[in-house]
Amino acid sequence: MLTNTCANSHISVPKAGKKRHEAVMEGVSGRYDFYIGLGLALSSSIFIGGSFILKKKGLLKLASRGSIRAGQGGHAYLREWLWWAGLLSMGVGEAANFAAYAFAPATLVTPLGALSVLVSAVLSSYFLNEHLNVHGKIGCILSILGSTVMVIHAPQGEEVSSLESMAEKLKDPGFIAFAVCVLVSSILLIFVAGPRYGRSNVLVYVLVCSAIGSLSVSCVKGLGIALKELFAGKPVLKEPLGWVLLICLVICISIQINYLNKALDIFNTSVVTPIYYVLFTTAVMTCSAILFKEWQHMVLHNIIGTVSGFLTIVSGIFLLHAFRDIPFPPDLLPLFLKQGRAGLRGSWRGAEKHQSCLHQPLLGPEDIHKGSQSVEEEEGESV
Repeated sequence: MLTNTCANSHISVPKAGKKRHEAVMEGVSGRYDFYIGLGLALSSSIFIGGSFILKKKGLLKLASRGSIRAGQGGHAYLREWLWWAGLLSMGVGEAANFAAYAFAPATLVTPLGALSVLVSAVLSSYFLNEHLNVHGKIGCILSILGSTVMVIHAPQGEEVSSLESMAEKLKDPGFIAFAVCVLVSSILLIFVAGPRYGRSNVLVYVLVCSAIGSLSVSCVKGLGIALKELFAGKPVLKEPLGWVLLICLVICISIQINYLNKALDIFNTSVVTPIYYVLFTTAVMTCSAILFKEWQHMVLHNIIGTVSGFLTIVSGIFLLHAFRDIPFPPDLLPLFLKQGRAGLRGSWRGAEKHQSCLHQPLLGPEDIHKGSQSVEEEEGESV
């Protein structure tokens, strides 16, 4: 009896050690995947933000030569290498963003897309001589801070690592209910609200893009997992789920592009961009929480940190876009922030040159002149 117990104990100990070793290796692999996805998401923002600058430089170069501009139907930009460099940069950025979803949670990758707007704004101020006012600089700082907070508190554990587990997640009743709500609401917005309020309310078309976009990100996530398994040598091409996700992705992206172009054609870009970012990111985070259960194992302070980081990014993007064309006169700044002022006396002199309607003196120059004459007369009489 004792011999059997010892034998069983000798058998169970290696098994327990093997399971513990596998759990440790999975944790290390998940952490490496998280940092790989983070690096891909950051590099994607850099490439996409830089692509706008390269394309703009190419278009400006053509305009200086007197070529027919793209807005007038010209296609001379196809012969400009800067424009092609921008297109290549955007392609690399989108590929990196696509790959990032295979390694990191969508809750982290999607909000970091706002950094491409920040990169574009900063580079345009240096290479395109576009003015970045105080609101824009504060917005850039807030976006960086919010992104840092989200990286620190984002979920680092992957809940889906294979197409089989992806198929199980797609059968979840919660996700099915969410997908049905998205499709029904999108149909109502397109065919009922669109003809009536599409040209007067910016939320109609932007809501369509955001709702459908949450499903497209889920498809991208599944295809990224399929590519990982394909490179690992698994027979992914025989799986019907991969092809279904690809077809759904093409349909969702087509709908997104169509209605986003409609919104940009009707409304100002500075209005559409921040609203679309907020609604799209919120929809993606909601879909990820339902489908991938990324928030299930997060503690309370990480949930608060992730939400706070997202709201900070939203504030930064809002400041960067909503007040982009609003001048910020230096006389509205506090004295210690005024540039080019040497001391308190210089600050007051500079403020006199840039007086606003809220800082007018109580007495005009004529009143001051009369007052000085009366003082001199009183002094003469007293003498």
